Amino acid sequence: MVETADDLSTPLGQKTARRKRPYRLPFTGTQAVAVLLGLFLVTFVGFAIFNDNPLGGEPIARIALRQPIPGTEKPAETLPSTAAPPAAASVAKQAAPAGPMTVTIIDGSSGTRHDVVISGEGADQAGAEAAPVMMAGIDQRLLEKSRYGMIPVVSDGLKPFTVYAAEADRAKAAKMPVVAIVIGGLGVGAAKTTDAIMKLPAAVTLAFTPYGSDPGKLAERARAQRHEILLQIPMEPFDYPDNDPGPQTLLTTLAPEQNLDRMYWHLSRFQGYAGIANFMGARFVVADAVMQPIIREAAKRGLGYFDDGSAPRSVASTLAASQAMPFAKADFTIDAVPTSAEIDRVLAKLENLAKERGTAVGIASALPISIERIGAWTKTLESRGIMLVPLTTAMLKSRSG
Repeated sequence: MVETADDLSTPLGQKTARRKRPYRLPFTGTQAVAVLLGLFLVTFVGFAIFNDNPLGGEPIARIALRQPIPGTEKPAETLPSTAAPPAAASVAKQAAPAGPMTVTIIDGSSGTRHDVVISGEGADQAGAEAAPVMMAGIDQRLLEKSRYGMIPVVSDGLKPFTVYAAEADRAKAAKMPVVAIVIGGLGVGAAKTTDAIMKLPAAVTLAFTPYGSDPGKLAERARAQRHEILLQIPMEPFDYPDNDPGPQTLLTTLAPEQNLDRMYWHLSRFQGYAGIANFMGARFVVADAVMQPIIREAAKRGLGYFDDGSAPRSVASTLAASQAMPFAKADFTIDAVPTSAEIDRVLAKLENLAKERGTAVGIASALPISIERIGAWTKTLESRGIMLVPLTTAMLKSRSG
Protein backbone atom coordinates (compact mmCIF):
# COMPACT_ATOMS: atom_id res chain seq x y z
CA MET A 1 0.00 0.00 0.00
CA VAL A 2 1.44 3.24 -1.10
CA GLU A 3 0.94 6.22 1.22
CA THR A 4 1.09 9.77 0.18
CA ALA A 5 3.55 12.23 1.66
CA ASP A 6 0.82 13.56 3.94
CA ASP A 7 0.17 10.10 5.35
CA LEU A 8 3.86 9.55 6.07
CA SER A 9 4.26 12.89 7.85
CA THR A 10 1.15 12.42 10.03
CA PRO A 11 1.75 11.29 13.62
CA LEU A 12 0.72 7.72 14.42
CA GLY A 13 -2.85 7.25 15.57
CA GLN A 14 -4.19 10.38 13.80
CA LYS A 15 -6.15 10.46 10.56
CA THR A 16 -5.27 12.85 7.86
CA ALA A 17 -7.85 15.55 7.02
CA ARG A 18 -8.25 15.46 3.27
CA ARG A 19 -8.53 18.77 1.41
CA LYS A 20 -11.61 19.18 -0.80
CA ARG A 21 -10.99 19.76 -4.41
CA PRO A 22 -12.75 22.88 -5.90
CA TYR A 23 -15.94 22.21 -7.90
CA ARG A 24 -15.55 22.72 -11.59
CA LEU A 25 -18.30 23.40 -14.14
CA PRO A 26 -18.75 20.67 -16.69
CA PHE A 27 -18.09 23.29 -19.43
CA THR A 28 -16.12 26.50 -19.92
CA GLY A 29 -17.39 30.14 -19.75
CA THR A 30 -17.59 30.39 -23.54
CA GLN A 31 -19.70 27.27 -23.66
CA ALA A 32 -22.07 28.77 -20.99
CA VAL A 33 -22.64 31.90 -23.07
CA ALA A 34 -23.42 29.75 -26.08
CA VAL A 35 -25.99 27.77 -24.10
CA LEU A 36 -27.73 30.95 -22.87
CA LEU A 37 -27.92 32.38 -26.39
CA GLY A 38 -29.41 29.14 -27.60
CA LEU A 39 -32.10 29.23 -24.91
CA PHE A 40 -32.96 32.83 -25.83
CA LEU A 41 -33.33 31.99 -29.52
CA VAL A 42 -35.55 29.02 -28.73
CA THR A 43 -37.77 31.21 -26.52
CA PHE A 44 -38.05 33.98 -29.17
CA VAL A 45 -38.91 31.53 -31.98
CA GLY A 46 -41.56 29.90 -29.78
CA PHE A 47 -43.11 33.29 -28.94
CA ALA A 48 -43.18 34.33 -32.61
CA ILE A 49 -44.87 31.06 -33.64
CA PHE A 50 -47.46 30.69 -30.90
CA ASN A 51 -48.26 34.32 -29.96
CA ASP A 52 -51.39 35.69 -31.65
CA ASN A 53 -50.14 39.12 -32.73
CA PRO A 54 -52.01 40.57 -35.72
CA LEU A 55 -49.33 43.23 -36.20
CA GLY A 56 -46.67 40.60 -36.77
CA GLY A 57 -44.12 42.16 -34.48
CA GLU A 58 -44.46 45.69 -35.87
CA PRO A 59 -43.48 48.45 -33.42
CA ILE A 60 -46.43 49.74 -31.39
CA ALA A 61 -46.78 53.24 -29.96
CA ARG A 62 -49.27 53.75 -27.17
CA ILE A 63 -50.62 57.24 -26.47
CA ALA A 64 -52.37 58.09 -23.22
CA LEU A 65 -54.98 60.83 -23.54
CA ARG A 66 -55.94 62.40 -20.23
CA GLN A 67 -58.55 65.02 -19.51
CA PRO A 68 -56.97 67.85 -17.52
CA ILE A 69 -57.75 67.97 -13.82
CA PRO A 70 -59.19 71.36 -12.83
CA GLY A 71 -56.49 73.59 -11.44
CA THR A 72 -53.64 71.57 -12.95
CA GLU A 73 -53.85 72.63 -16.58
CA LYS A 74 -50.59 73.10 -18.42
CA PRO A 75 -49.83 76.42 -20.11
CA ALA A 76 -51.57 76.92 -23.41
CA GLU A 77 -49.80 75.66 -26.50
CA THR A 78 -49.08 78.03 -29.37
CA LEU A 79 -50.84 77.22 -32.59
CA PRO A 80 -48.41 75.57 -35.02
CA SER A 81 -47.52 77.59 -38.10
CA THR A 82 -47.26 74.57 -40.38
CA ALA A 83 -49.82 71.91 -41.09
CA ALA A 84 -49.37 68.40 -39.71
CA PRO A 85 -48.77 65.53 -42.16
CA PRO A 86 -51.99 63.84 -43.32
CA ALA A 87 -51.37 60.70 -41.27
CA ALA A 88 -50.70 62.69 -38.11
CA ALA A 89 -53.74 64.86 -38.73
CA SER A 90 -55.90 61.78 -39.11
CA VAL A 91 -54.64 60.28 -35.87
CA ALA A 92 -55.09 63.56 -34.02
CA LYS A 93 -58.62 63.90 -35.32
CA GLN A 94 -59.54 60.47 -34.02
CA ALA A 95 -57.68 60.69 -30.73
CA ALA A 96 -58.40 64.27 -29.69
CA PRO A 97 -61.01 64.41 -26.96
CA ALA A 98 -64.07 66.50 -27.64
CA GLY A 99 -64.21 69.51 -25.37
CA PRO A 100 -62.71 72.94 -24.83
CA MET A 101 -59.11 73.64 -25.77
CA THR A 102 -56.83 76.58 -25.14
CA VAL A 103 -54.71 78.18 -27.85
CA THR A 104 -52.38 81.16 -27.74
CA ILE A 105 -52.68 83.86 -30.38
CA ILE A 106 -49.41 85.74 -30.86
CA ASP A 107 -49.41 89.19 -32.43
CA GLY A 108 -46.43 89.12 -34.78
CA SER A 109 -45.81 92.85 -34.63
CA SER A 110 -45.96 93.38 -30.88
CA GLY A 111 -45.40 89.86 -29.56
CA THR A 112 -48.52 90.17 -27.39
CA ARG A 113 -49.91 86.78 -26.36
CA HIS A 114 -53.64 86.15 -25.88
CA ASP A 115 -54.84 82.86 -24.40
CA VAL A 116 -58.08 81.83 -25.99
CA VAL A 117 -60.37 79.00 -24.90
CA ILE A 118 -62.54 77.62 -27.68
CA SER A 119 -64.93 74.72 -27.80
CA GLY A 120 -64.11 71.48 -29.56
CA GLU A 121 -66.44 72.17 -32.49
CA GLY A 122 -64.43 73.04 -35.59
CA ALA A 123 -64.71 73.02 -39.34
CA ASP A 124 -63.45 69.45 -39.55
CA GLN A 125 -66.37 68.07 -37.55
CA ALA A 126 -69.48 66.73 -39.23
CA GLY A 127 -71.74 68.87 -37.07
CA ALA A 128 -72.22 70.74 -33.84
CA GLU A 129 -73.26 68.14 -31.32
CA ALA A 130 -73.37 70.62 -28.47
CA ALA A 131 -75.06 73.74 -29.83
CA PRO A 132 -74.51 76.99 -27.92
CA VAL A 133 -77.20 77.89 -25.41
CA MET A 134 -79.77 80.17 -27.01
CA MET A 135 -79.39 83.80 -25.95
CA ALA A 136 -82.25 85.84 -24.56
CA GLY A 137 -84.00 88.38 -26.77
CA ILE A 138 -83.21 86.59 -30.02
CA ASP A 139 -85.84 86.54 -32.77
CA GLN A 140 -86.15 82.85 -33.70
CA ARG A 141 -87.41 83.79 -37.15
CA LEU A 142 -83.99 85.25 -37.94
CA LEU A 143 -82.13 82.00 -37.37
CA GLU A 144 -81.51 78.94 -39.49
CA LYS A 145 -79.69 75.75 -38.62
CA SER A 146 -76.22 75.06 -39.99
CA ARG A 147 -74.02 72.08 -39.23
CA TYR A 148 -72.32 74.17 -36.54
CA GLY A 149 -75.37 75.74 -34.96
CA MET A 150 -77.83 78.56 -35.58
CA ILE A 151 -76.78 81.37 -37.94
CA PRO A 152 -78.58 84.57 -39.01
CA VAL A 153 -80.99 84.70 -41.92
CA VAL A 154 -83.51 87.12 -43.44
CA SER A 155 -87.11 86.13 -42.75
CA ASP A 156 -90.44 87.74 -43.66
CA GLY A 157 -88.64 90.89 -44.73
CA LEU A 158 -86.89 91.22 -41.35
CA LYS A 159 -83.11 91.57 -41.25
CA PRO A 160 -80.76 91.08 -38.29
CA PHE A 161 -79.26 94.50 -39.06
CA THR A 162 -82.62 96.17 -38.47
CA VAL A 163 -83.85 94.03 -35.57
CA TYR A 164 -80.59 94.09 -33.57
CA ALA A 165 -79.60 97.73 -34.17
CA ALA A 166 -79.51 99.70 -30.92
CA GLU A 167 -82.18 102.30 -30.31
CA ALA A 168 -81.25 105.88 -31.22
CA ASP A 169 -82.92 109.17 -32.04
CA ARG A 170 -82.22 108.99 -35.76
CA ALA A 171 -84.25 112.10 -36.55
CA LYS A 172 -81.99 114.07 -34.22
CA ALA A 173 -78.89 112.36 -35.60
CA ALA A 174 -79.83 113.43 -39.11
CA LYS A 175 -79.66 117.10 -38.07
CA MET A 176 -76.33 117.21 -36.23
CA PRO A 177 -72.78 115.82 -36.42
CA VAL A 178 -72.50 112.28 -35.08
CA VAL A 179 -69.65 110.11 -33.85
CA ALA A 180 -69.75 106.31 -33.54
CA ILE A 181 -67.28 104.38 -31.39
CA VAL A 182 -66.59 100.66 -31.77
CA ILE A 183 -64.69 98.71 -29.10
CA GLY A 184 -63.20 95.59 -30.71
CA GLY A 185 -61.49 92.39 -29.64
CA LEU A 186 -64.04 91.57 -26.94
CA GLY A 187 -65.00 88.11 -25.69
CA VAL A 188 -61.41 87.09 -24.95
CA GLY A 189 -60.86 88.17 -21.38
CA ALA A 190 -64.05 88.45 -19.36
CA ALA A 191 -62.74 91.23 -17.12
CA LYS A 192 -61.92 93.74 -19.85
CA THR A 193 -65.07 92.80 -21.76
CA THR A 194 -67.18 93.43 -18.67
CA ASP A 195 -65.47 96.80 -18.16
CA ALA A 196 -66.39 97.85 -21.69
CA ILE A 197 -69.97 96.68 -21.22
CA MET A 198 -70.55 98.37 -17.87
CA LYS A 199 -68.38 101.51 -18.02
CA LEU A 200 -69.16 102.81 -21.51
CA PRO A 201 -72.42 104.42 -22.67
CA ALA A 202 -75.01 102.21 -24.37
CA ALA A 203 -74.44 104.10 -27.63
CA VAL A 204 -70.94 102.59 -27.91
CA THR A 205 -70.97 99.55 -30.21
CA LEU A 206 -69.14 96.43 -29.01
CA ALA A 207 -67.45 93.99 -31.40
CA PHE A 208 -66.84 90.43 -30.22
CA THR A 209 -64.38 87.87 -31.55
CA PRO A 210 -65.77 84.32 -31.88
CA TYR A 211 -63.39 83.01 -29.24
CA GLY A 212 -63.59 82.69 -25.49
CA SER A 213 -65.06 79.98 -23.30
CA ASP A 214 -68.57 81.45 -23.53
CA PRO A 215 -68.80 84.38 -25.96
CA GLY A 216 -72.59 84.13 -26.05
CA LYS A 217 -72.88 84.89 -22.34
CA LEU A 218 -70.84 88.09 -22.64
CA ALA A 219 -72.62 89.13 -25.83
CA GLU A 220 -75.96 88.60 -24.12
CA ARG A 221 -74.84 90.77 -21.21
CA ALA A 222 -73.80 93.51 -23.62
CA ARG A 223 -77.22 93.47 -25.29
CA ALA A 224 -78.89 93.55 -21.88
CA GLN A 225 -77.04 96.85 -21.28
CA ARG A 226 -78.48 98.11 -24.61
CA HIS A 227 -75.22 97.98 -26.56
CA GLU A 228 -75.51 96.81 -30.13
CA ILE A 229 -72.95 94.17 -31.00
CA LEU A 230 -70.91 93.03 -33.99
CA LEU A 231 -69.20 89.73 -34.77
CA GLN A 232 -65.54 90.03 -35.75
CA ILE A 233 -64.49 87.36 -38.24
CA PRO A 234 -60.74 86.47 -38.25
CA MET A 235 -59.14 87.06 -41.64
CA GLU A 236 -55.64 86.47 -42.93
CA PRO A 237 -53.05 89.22 -42.22
CA PHE A 238 -49.95 89.72 -44.36
CA ASP A 239 -47.61 88.02 -41.88
CA TYR A 240 -49.77 84.94 -41.33
CA PRO A 241 -49.10 82.50 -39.69
CA ASP A 242 -46.53 84.40 -37.57
CA ASN A 243 -49.40 86.75 -36.77
CA ASP A 244 -52.31 84.36 -36.28
CA PRO A 245 -55.87 85.66 -35.71
CA GLY A 246 -56.97 82.27 -34.37
CA PRO A 247 -58.73 79.02 -35.33
CA GLN A 248 -60.86 78.92 -38.50
CA THR A 249 -59.26 82.07 -39.94
CA LEU A 250 -60.44 82.92 -43.45
CA LEU A 251 -57.47 82.48 -45.81
CA THR A 252 -56.65 83.67 -49.32
CA THR A 253 -55.33 80.17 -50.12
CA LEU A 254 -58.70 78.47 -49.49
CA ALA A 255 -61.49 77.95 -51.99
CA PRO A 256 -64.61 80.14 -51.59
CA GLU A 257 -66.69 77.24 -50.26
CA GLN A 258 -64.03 76.50 -47.63
CA ASN A 259 -63.99 80.10 -46.42
CA LEU A 260 -67.79 80.17 -46.35
CA ASP A 261 -67.78 77.01 -44.26
CA ARG A 262 -65.40 78.67 -41.80
CA MET A 263 -67.58 81.77 -41.83
CA TYR A 264 -70.60 79.65 -40.81
CA TRP A 265 -68.60 78.34 -37.84
CA HIS A 266 -67.97 81.91 -36.70
CA LEU A 267 -71.56 82.98 -37.33
CA SER A 268 -72.81 80.17 -35.10
CA ARG A 269 -70.79 81.16 -32.02
CA PHE A 270 -73.48 83.52 -30.70
CA GLN A 271 -76.47 85.48 -31.96
CA GLY A 272 -77.92 88.98 -31.83
CA TYR A 273 -75.30 90.89 -33.84
CA ALA A 274 -76.30 93.55 -36.35
CA GLY A 275 -73.30 93.00 -38.58
CA ILE A 276 -69.85 91.56 -39.02
CA ALA A 277 -66.39 93.09 -39.05
CA ASN A 278 -62.91 91.98 -39.99
CA PHE A 279 -60.55 90.82 -37.26
CA MET A 280 -57.05 91.58 -38.64
CA GLY A 281 -57.15 90.52 -42.33
CA ALA A 282 -54.88 93.03 -44.09
CA ARG A 283 -54.10 90.47 -46.82
CA PHE A 284 -57.61 89.06 -47.08
CA VAL A 285 -59.65 92.28 -47.29
CA VAL A 286 -57.67 93.63 -50.26
CA ALA A 287 -58.29 90.52 -52.40
CA ASP A 288 -61.52 90.91 -54.35
CA ALA A 289 -61.79 87.22 -55.27
CA VAL A 290 -61.89 86.00 -51.66
CA MET A 291 -63.77 88.95 -50.16
CA GLN A 292 -66.63 88.97 -52.67
CA PRO A 293 -68.23 85.67 -51.53
CA ILE A 294 -67.99 86.75 -47.88
CA ILE A 295 -69.62 90.15 -48.44
CA ARG A 296 -72.28 88.63 -50.68
CA GLU A 297 -73.14 85.98 -48.06
CA ALA A 298 -73.27 88.51 -45.21
CA ALA A 299 -75.53 90.81 -47.26
CA LYS A 300 -77.80 87.89 -48.15
CA ARG A 301 -78.17 87.16 -44.43
CA GLY A 302 -79.21 90.73 -43.65
CA LEU A 303 -76.04 91.91 -41.92
CA GLY A 304 -74.04 95.13 -42.10
CA TYR A 305 -70.26 95.28 -42.54
CA PHE A 306 -67.73 97.29 -40.54
CA ASP A 307 -64.19 97.77 -41.84
CA ASP A 308 -61.72 98.54 -39.04
CA GLY A 309 -59.65 100.72 -41.38
CA SER A 310 -56.39 98.82 -40.89
CA ALA A 311 -56.00 98.10 -44.63
CA PRO A 312 -56.11 101.27 -46.80
CA ARG A 313 -56.67 99.23 -49.99
CA SER A 314 -59.59 97.22 -48.59
CA VAL A 315 -62.22 96.34 -51.21
CA ALA A 316 -64.99 95.99 -48.60
CA SER A 317 -66.52 99.41 -49.32
CA THR A 318 -66.92 98.77 -53.04
CA LEU A 319 -68.25 95.24 -52.54
CA ALA A 320 -70.73 96.35 -49.86
CA ALA A 321 -72.02 99.11 -52.12
CA SER A 322 -72.60 96.59 -54.91
CA GLN A 323 -74.82 94.59 -52.51
CA ALA A 324 -76.65 97.66 -51.13
CA MET A 325 -75.27 96.58 -47.78
CA PRO A 326 -75.03 98.88 -44.72
CA PHE A 327 -71.34 99.78 -44.36
CA ALA A 328 -68.98 101.88 -42.27
CA LYS A 329 -65.23 102.20 -42.07
CA ALA A 330 -63.21 103.41 -39.10
CA ASP A 331 -61.64 106.80 -39.70
CA PHE A 332 -59.22 106.56 -36.76
CA THR A 333 -57.83 103.97 -34.38
CA ILE A 334 -58.29 105.81 -31.11
CA ASP A 335 -55.68 103.99 -29.02
CA ALA A 336 -53.03 103.17 -31.62
CA VAL A 337 -50.74 104.89 -29.11
CA PRO A 338 -52.27 103.94 -25.75
CA THR A 339 -51.52 107.02 -23.70
CA SER A 340 -53.97 109.55 -22.28
CA ALA A 341 -52.54 112.41 -24.33
CA GLU A 342 -52.66 110.53 -27.66
CA ILE A 343 -56.12 109.12 -27.05
CA ASP A 344 -57.46 112.58 -26.24
CA ARG A 345 -55.79 113.94 -29.37
CA VAL A 346 -57.45 111.34 -31.63
CA LEU A 347 -60.84 111.91 -30.01
CA ALA A 348 -60.48 115.60 -30.82
CA LYS A 349 -59.75 114.66 -34.43
CA LEU A 350 -62.93 112.59 -34.50
CA GLU A 351 -64.91 115.61 -33.32
CA ASN A 352 -63.45 117.83 -36.02
CA LEU A 353 -64.12 115.24 -38.74
CA ALA A 354 -67.73 114.85 -37.59
CA LYS A 355 -68.25 118.60 -37.80
CA GLU A 356 -66.72 118.73 -41.29
CA ARG A 357 -68.35 115.64 -42.79
CA GLY A 358 -71.36 115.03 -40.55
CA THR A 359 -70.23 111.53 -39.50
CA ALA A 360 -67.04 110.10 -37.99
CA VAL A 361 -66.21 106.59 -36.75
CA GLY A 362 -63.46 105.51 -34.36
CA ILE A 363 -62.32 102.11 -33.17
CA ALA A 364 -60.49 101.20 -29.97
CA SER A 365 -59.59 98.21 -27.84
CA ALA A 366 -60.74 97.54 -24.29
CA LEU A 367 -57.58 98.76 -22.62
CA PRO A 368 -58.26 100.35 -19.22
CA ILE A 369 -56.80 103.66 -20.36
CA SER A 370 -58.96 103.59 -23.51
CA ILE A 371 -62.17 102.90 -21.59
CA GLU A 372 -61.33 105.62 -19.08
CA ARG A 373 -60.60 108.34 -21.66
CA ILE A 374 -63.48 107.44 -23.99
CA GLY A 375 -65.87 107.33 -21.04
CA ALA A 376 -64.83 110.78 -19.88
CA TRP A 377 -64.97 112.21 -23.42
CA THR A 378 -68.49 110.98 -24.13
CA LYS A 379 -69.90 112.75 -21.05
CA THR A 380 -69.13 116.19 -22.52
CA LEU A 381 -69.57 115.40 -26.21
CA GLU A 382 -73.17 116.61 -26.63
CA SER A 383 -72.34 119.91 -24.94
CA ARG A 384 -70.01 120.54 -27.88
CA GLY A 385 -72.76 119.96 -30.40
CA ILE A 386 -71.91 116.36 -31.36
CA MET A 387 -74.07 113.29 -30.84
CA LEU A 388 -72.70 109.88 -29.87
CA VAL A 389 -74.62 107.22 -31.84
CA PRO A 390 -74.50 103.44 -32.34
CA LEU A 391 -72.62 102.30 -35.44
CA THR A 392 -75.82 101.27 -37.25
CA THR A 393 -77.14 104.84 -36.95
CA ALA A 394 -73.93 106.18 -38.48
CA MET A 395 -74.21 103.62 -41.29
CA LEU A 396 -77.79 104.65 -42.08
CA LYS A 397 -76.92 108.36 -41.98
CA SER A 398 -74.01 107.84 -44.38
CA ARG A 399 -76.30 106.01 -46.83
CA SER A 400 -78.92 108.74 -46.75
CA GLY A 401 -76.44 111.59 -46.90
